[in-house]
Amino acid sequence: MPENSYEIGKRFSNVSGYVLSETPYNSSFAGFKDWFIQHYNLPGYTIEAGFGENPLPISQFDEIYGDNLGILVLGAVL
Repeated sequence: MPENSYEIGKRFSNVSGYVLSETPYNSSFAGFKDWFIQHYNLPGYTIEAGFGENPLPISQFDEIYGDNLGILVLGAVL
């Protein structure tokens, strides 16, 4: 795990209200986030947003955007 990964995740959690959780082992090593972490040795995160099956209804956009705006801004300055 790259240095400061947990601390950055907690900051993302604090600005968004989302819960920070560990990736279950059987779900690890299967996605872009895992490739990114392994390739660049930088923290990587998957933000689970919205409710229901994809594609999510456009009616959820404003709420998802509002919840994630703090993550976008914080991620840009880290």
